[in-house]
Amino acid sequence: MHTAFIGLGVMGYPMAGFLARAGHETVVYNRTGARAERWCEEYGGARAASPAGAAEGADVIFCCVGNDDDVREVLLGDNGALAGASEGSIVVDHTTASATVAREIAARAQERGVRFLDAPVSGGQAGAESGQLTVMVGGEPGVFECAAPVIDCYAKAITLIGPTGSGQLAKMVNQICIAGIVQGLSEGLHFAQCAGLDPAIVIDSISKGAAQSWQMENRWQTMVRGEFDFGFAVDWMRKDLAIALAEARENGAQLELTELIDGFYAEVQAMGGNRWDTSSLIARLRKAT
Repeated sequence: MHTAFIGLGVMGYPMAGFLARAGHETVVYNRTGARAERWCEEYGGARAASPAGAAEGADVIFCCVGNDDDVREVLLGDNGALAGASEGSIVVDHTTASATVAREIAARAQERGVRFLDAPVSGGQAGAESGQLTVMVGGEPGVFECAAPVIDCYAKAITLIGPTGSGQLAKMVNQICIAGIVQGLSEGLHFAQCAGLDPAIVIDSISKGAAQSWQMENRWQTMVRGEFDFGFAVDWMRKDLAIALAEARENGAQLELTELIDGFYAEVQAMGGNRWDTSSLIARLRKAT
């Protein structure tokens, strides 16, 4: 297919690369032109001067940017992708954003005869680079069936959750769960060290039981060493939790633990950990002892 990819950050860059490697003709756009040029040199695709230019003639237009405002800019702006999108094409937004903006984009796309899927991803930078992302999708089943084989280039699992906005809501559930798991692991490791236990022996034991998690298997060693440069940054986690907390205020969900942990991440930011990865919650516990 002829594809476009808008946003070549730590996630979008390798995701777009998988499209090109799979044989899809891919045109990219990135606000920092030098990064788009480097991508073209690496993967052999083409670079557009605007999102609209990237979208021209594309069957599927992918987007992976920062937040709601960024999504509106690259899709709805004067030079946004919808301005260049062909009737019948599909816009797939991989940004973690609000369900509100997903519904807004879908309505505007429909006015132009363009189909839309909100499709946030989980798996972090490592998942993007290995093509092993989990994709949560909101939209119409027929549109999903058309786009899923292309998304499959960089995904290990693609699930249609429900109508437009459902993908973003599922990603909120994902982040709520991760926040609780990381805080629990941080406290467990901190407790073990304060109790004079060897974390390696403890983890070897409890990881074989009900306490096991991806975070435990992949982050306990770096957490013990105080190394926090392994992926998703605290700034981005707080952005995601803010979206979830705002949605909860609308739907009545009680997120007491999530709100508490969001405050803990604010403390990590105050320690200078804005760009540390989310496992850095343990750092604030050590600071307090």
